Amino acid sequence: MNTVQSADGTAIAYDRSGEGEPLILIGGSFSERAHPTMSQLAQELSAHFTVYNYDRRGRGDSGDAAEYAVEREIEDLAALVAEAGGSARVFGLSAGGALALRAVASGVEGITKVALYDPPFVVGEDGPRPPAGFTQQLKELTDADRRGDAVELFMTKGMGAPAEGVAQMRFAPFWQGLEALAHTLPYDTTILGDDLALPTGLDAVKVPVFVVYGGNAAPWLHASARALADALPESSHHALPDQDIAVDPAALAPELKNFYLG
Repeated sequence: MNTVQSADGTAIAYDRSGEGEPLILIGGSFSERAHPTMSQLAQELSAHFTVYNYDRRGRGDSGDAAEYAVEREIEDLAALVAEAGGSARVFGLSAGGALALRAVASGVEGITKVALYDPPFVVGEDGPRPPAGFTQQLKELTDADRRGDAVELFMTKGMGAPAEGVAQMRFAPFWQGLEALAHTLPYDTTILGDDLALPTGLDAVKVPVFVVYGGNAAPWLHASARALADALPESSHHALPDQDIAVDPAALAPELKNFYLG
C-alpha cells in the first residue's frame, strides 16, 4: 500500500501495479480498492499499464474530512494524477465515472482519456426516482447509525432494486460490508445529484470518453449510457454482451485496453 497527500492534507491510499502508461481506477458505490471488481480489474490491466487503484476518501485505508465536498474528491484525483507523473488515463465505475467527468470539467489537468462503466444517470421515464432530499435522508440515517436503513434506501430508491430483494439481502453475509461503507453513499449522491439527472456542463469535457454498459443491465442504464455519450463532445459507447452492473473484469479489461491504447 502507498499513500499520497491530497490538497487538504487527507491521506489517500492506493496500490500500484504493472508497467506502462499510468491508469487510475475510481471505484463506485460500495466499492474500495480491495473490492474484487476493482482489484481484479487492476490485475487484468496491469499487463498493459501502470495501474493506480485507490481508496476514495472515507473508504478502506484512506482518510476523510469532517465535512464532505465534491471538490475534495476532485483534489484527491488530481493528487493521484500528479503522483502518476502528471498525466494519466482514468476509469470510473458507476458513480466513480461521474466523479471523473466532474474532475475533467472542473479543469483538472493531465487526464488524457476517460472510460466509464454503467453511469447511473436517469433519462426519460424509466429508471429509479429518488425522493426529494435524498442525500440529506441518507446522511441523517448514517449519522443516526442506521446504516442498514441507509443501504436499503440507496439500493431501492437510488438503484431501483426491488424492496423485497433488498430486504432479503439484509440477512446475507455480505450485508455487513455494505453497511461499513454506508457513510459514503451521500458522497456518491452529491456527485450524481439527488435526481440522478444527466449533468450539465458536459461540453467542458474536452478529452475522449468511452461509455461502456452491460448488455444485460436494466434498460434505463442503456439509455443513460447512450444519452451521456451523445452529450459529450468526443465520445463513443459500447454494450458489453452478457454483462450487468456486476461486471466481469476479464470481459471489461480488453475493451478498456483497446480504447486507451487506440
